[in-house]
Amino acid sequence: MNGDCHKQASIIYKLSFRDRERNREISFEGGKKIWGNKKGEEQEKGKKEFLESLKILETELGDKTYFGGETFGYLDITLVPFYSWFYALEKCGDFSVETECPKIVAWGERCVERDSVTATLPESEKVYQQVLKLRQIFGVE
Repeated sequence: MNGDCHKQASIIYKLSFRDRERNREISFEGGKKIWGNKKGEEQEKGKKEFLESLKILETELGDKTYFGGETFGYLDITLVPFYSWFYALEKCGDFSVETECPKIVAWGERCVERDSVTATLPESEKVYQQVLKLRQIFGVE
């Protein structure tokens, strides 16, 4: 395994399970708690969980262009679909991902500049409209 592949595999392993140094889980279940609940304790818990996961990712990203460095790679492909959800989660949870995790938002913006990403990701507004429908179905709205 060459150095870059090994580094990518190490990052994926770390992110797949937990940030062991701080004993924090990496999970996007917090996102469901944000859109799936009315304002209150459970939604606040979801925001905290979601933002903690993004902050772990932001630490891993550091000052690199992409998670693999200068090259758009497997980890970026795996994580970029979550970027489409940021707007919906911000609207439902009344917070700003950019304020809390500016490097992750900048990374997402770089990713969507790529034609291959733009062609496959849903627009953030469309995700938000679907989330509103789900909130109605589940009686959150």
